[in-house]
Amino acid sequence: MKTVITLAIVSTLACAACATAPDRPPSAPDYSAVPTQAPTPNARLYAACLEQAAAADAYRRADNRDGAEYILFTCTGAPAAAFATALIPWSEKIGSTFQRDGRTFRSTAKVEADLFGVDSCSTDAMGGDTVCILSFNAGDFLDQ
Repeated sequence: MKTVITLAIVSTLACAACATAPDRPPSAPDYSAVPTQAPTPNARLYAACLEQAAAADAYRRADNRDGAEYILFTCTGAPAAAFATALIPWSEKIGSTFQRDGRTFRSTAKVEADLFGVDSCSTDAMGGDTVCILSFNAGDFLDQ
C-alpha cells in the first residue's frame, strides 16, 4: 500500500512540476516557403470573386477597432452567383444562414460576434442579385 501512495505522490509532484516548468525561450523564425497544394474548386471560387472585385475596383478598407485591418472585396454577377450556389450546402451544414435587410446571407463561417473576417454571399428575396463580400486580413501595413 505504501508503494501505491508513494507512486501517487511522486506522480502528482511530477505533473505539478511539468505544469509550472518555465517557458522555453522563443525559437527563431522559420523562413522556409509555406508548403502549398493544388487549389480546390472552392479556392477557384475565391479567386474568381477576388479577380472580378479587383477589376471592378470594388474593394474597401475596414477596421474592426480591435487591431485587425481588412480589405473587403465585393463581387457580383457570375462569380458571385457561382460562389453563393456552392456555399448553400456548407452554410446549411454549419448553421450560417441569416436574414438581414430583406436579403438571405450565407457565410463561410458561423458569425460569432460580427461580420469582421467572415466571408459571405447574399441574395434578394427572389434568390437573385447575388453579392459576395470576401474579407482579406491585411494587417498594419494597410494603413501605411
